[in-house]
Amino acid sequence: MISAPKGTQDILPAKVHAWQHIEAAMRCRCVLSGYGEIRTPVFESTELFARGVGDTTDIVQKEMYTFEDRGGRSVTLKPEGTAGVVRALVEHGLLNEALPIKVFYAFSPTFRYERPQSGRLREHHQFGVECFGAPGPGVDAEIIALGAGLLADLGLSASVELQLNSIGCPVCRAQYLQVLQGLLTEKQSDLCGDCVRRLQRNPLRALDCKNQRCQPSLAGLPHIVQHICGDCAAHFEGLQNHLTDIGISFTINPRIVRGLDYYTRTVFEFVSPLLGAQSTVCGGGRYDGLVASLGGPAVSGIGFGLGMERLLLMMEAAGSLPEQQGLLDVFVACVSEGERREALKLTQQLREKGIKTDCDHANRSVKAQFKYAGKLSARYVITLGPEELAVGKAQVRDMAAHTTENIFMDKLGEYLCQLI
Repeated sequence: MISAPKGTQDILPAKVHAWQHIEAAMRCRCVLSGYGEIRTPVFESTELFARGVGDTTDIVQKEMYTFEDRGGRSVTLKPEGTAGVVRALVEHGLLNEALPIKVFYAFSPTFRYERPQSGRLREHHQFGVECFGAPGPGVDAEIIALGAGLLADLGLSASVELQLNSIGCPVCRAQYLQVLQGLLTEKQSDLCGDCVRRLQRNPLRALDCKNQRCQPSLAGLPHIVQHICGDCAAHFEGLQNHLTDIGISFTINPRIVRGLDYYTRTVFEFVSPLLGAQSTVCGGGRYDGLVASLGGPAVSGIGFGLGMERLLLMMEAAGSLPEQQGLLDVFVACVSEGERREALKLTQQLREKGIKTDCDHANRSVKAQFKYAGKLSARYVITLGPEELAVGKAQVRDMAAHTTENIFMDKLGEYLCQLI
């Protein structure tokens, strides 16, 4: 038997309803806020992620699925969604049109070669929103409100906490990094191997380290939000004011830096104790220099990503997963082979009326057909027999009420539409 590759999973029919429920909620929230859907390729040029995500990140250094195609080109299965969206908008000239431009992507498969863990597989799926060309803190609040609203729609508002931080702009962050690098160098012998490597290339990433060995050394470090410039401080204060105005509570977490090099100023996460150690269900922030670094105009950007598998685990823990609906409204059973043509004809007629309908294709007995209809959670079973058809009628069984009605064939569609 061939099994699915390690770190991947099959989404079977019994689970798909939950994904569809979440996707419907996502689309509704995005449409309400003026976001249009975008779909990008599942693989891109490797250079895109090296330049966009950052060659100092764990993603680029250790986690990407990169290979050479038959034309000798280095391509990578996308490890995150934003870089591909920026590439598409730049390539098609959309950032030269009226701004801001707002886009979202739903259930985008992403790939990272890492140890599979709860809610984080090697192939996982992301929902994300991106807004380009709006530099003020108001759009930061809008993006966060969209995420908060979606989590509320899914029954999770009581289970999440919004945490904010600002990591400043390249100018003020550079000054802070010098201070941070000096302090961490003094404690280098107490740091894990990853943080030692980050020390020279991107010491800010050490603040996000989860290794317990590093925690005592990180505990007393100065916070970046205390070292940002006046413009960045005003932006951060403006965001907090907007969130307060629209009734979204938050806490400041100076340890949030996010894992990608392109972030500037605002960074945020929605975290939940329902997820254990992997507590972040949604995270994002501002990336004002990303578009220009990938060859586009100097426009600002902000967005977030939300992992579907982790969200589903959280909904399960909170008891907010939707119940699975029956696959069928109606099952058409036939007493003998003589009614099979009429059964298939009726099945198709009911489908054309928007009624979820199926019939027997396995030559089962009538008893077995009723049993099969029960497994499919059909609400009604229509039985066609020679005696009923001789007088132009069919027997309709309500599977929940255990009642039966004899209905004329030419009235069946109208009758069932009223019931369903």
